[in-house]
Amino acid sequence: MRSLKYMVLSAVIIYLLLLIPDRNPAPFHAAPSNPFAWNMDDHWQELETIFQQARSLDSERLDSLLKQSSAEANYVLASVQRDSVVSYDDARYEDLLKHFFVMASLHAAARESDWIVSYYNAVRDQVKKHSHHWDLNDEAQRATLYRLLYGLRAGMEEVLLQADTINFNPVQLVTNEPSSTPSAILQGIRVHSGDLLVSRGGAEVSAFISRGNDYPGNFSHVALLYVDADTRKPYFIEAHIEKGVAIATAEEYLKDKKLRFMVLRPRADLPALQQHPELPHAAAALALQEANQRHIPYDFKMNFHDTTAMFCSEVGSYAYGKKGIQLWQSTSTISAQGTVNWLNAFGVENFITQMPSDLEYDPQLSIVAEWCDPQTLMKDHIDNAVMDALLERANEGLEIGYNHWLLPLARIVKGFSLIQNALGKPGIIPEGMSATRGLKNNDFVALYNTVRKKTEAEIENFIRENGYRPPYWQLVAIANRASKE
Repeated sequence: MRSLKYMVLSAVIIYLLLLIPDRNPAPFHAAPSNPFAWNMDDHWQELETIFQQARSLDSERLDSLLKQSSAEANYVLASVQRDSVVSYDDARYEDLLKHFFVMASLHAAARESDWIVSYYNAVRDQVKKHSHHWDLNDEAQRATLYRLLYGLRAGMEEVLLQADTINFNPVQLVTNEPSSTPSAILQGIRVHSGDLLVSRGGAEVSAFISRGNDYPGNFSHVALLYVDADTRKPYFIEAHIEKGVAIATAEEYLKDKKLRFMVLRPRADLPALQQHPELPHAAAALALQEANQRHIPYDFKMNFHDTTAMFCSEVGSYAYGKKGIQLWQSTSTISAQGTVNWLNAFGVENFITQMPSDLEYDPQLSIVAEWCDPQTLMKDHIDNAVMDALLERANEGLEIGYNHWLLPLARIVKGFSLIQNALGKPGIIPEGMSATRGLKNNDFVALYNTVRKKTEAEIENFIRENGYRPPYWQLVAIANRASKE
């Protein structure tokens, strides 16, 4: 009986000791920059009104409006295509964007997407070419490129989402950038060794990574592609939160849920590639070799200056940096203090860094193609809206908490995870993540899913009442209401 008492007393003492919270870290400060803001709420309402009015037109009148708007848009595009150098503040680009948004409203009403998808890909290819001459370290020039590339995609996808059934070609071919490196086929796209693939996963943290910076984007992950010159088999070198830097086959890469991915390729006319056309393959081979030779844990701090640990963007920037090409010529910034606090809750300590979405805007890279899962496009938009609403709450002071009474159990799980790591296996709580941060992740996921469930219910009500899917600005408004309940 006495031994049982001692056992219970010992268990209570151990529990109380494990209940002692971590020391609070020193506060981290946001990047000294400004988040991008559209400041176009009235315009979004105007575009939805155009869409609503167009839905009520007879087919003949709507076809006439489509032809007229398409002709005007083609004229503006042809004008910028004639010039090899176009300044970021050229009025034609603002006209093009305004025309595109109106066209998107009309095409969405007509439920016709083929023309606008083709036009969109021609425009973004031209924008990328003109951006070769822009300085993305200048805030105004960077904002212009973002407005164009992100805004055009947003408008085009609104068209896709208004179809009765989402059944579009998932592959969009943009630029056939020349490459002399070994190649393979992935989802109908010819990819080359050294290509960088930015993607968006389906997990809650994927939405956080893609939206949680000064230029919210559509991508949360980067992988560097290596294609074996003899077998032509593709391999993906990528950093995962669960296991650090690892190598995946094409089957493994695609099995890890992807809502979308984009293929980016270094421009063949870059001086470094003119001298050494096989440079992208050499960079990929270096990353492959590093991943095979040493264990590289995941870098929760997001410090791309220290390569003892790496996050996903760092894999590509490190490999190319070793071969003389600096990716992310304009670094990513996170300037909203609430977003900084939330990211720091998961271990991030660097808020001038390299975010996956921002790689799309690097002028050294061409957009080769984009793949989007038709069945999950709406999920992608809802995820973004929910995350945008939650980040707004974060910047109003909402913090990520955790169940303090579960801390002892989480620390025991963390101890077991350390043993798993020592045996070369992923732990239940990832290497580099503390027990406290693991619990905070659980609370973040629970909060996210609660708001998402409420948002989805209100979206269904919106569709029943209006007869169409809510556009993105409405999704954000719905998610904002859900986040405040």
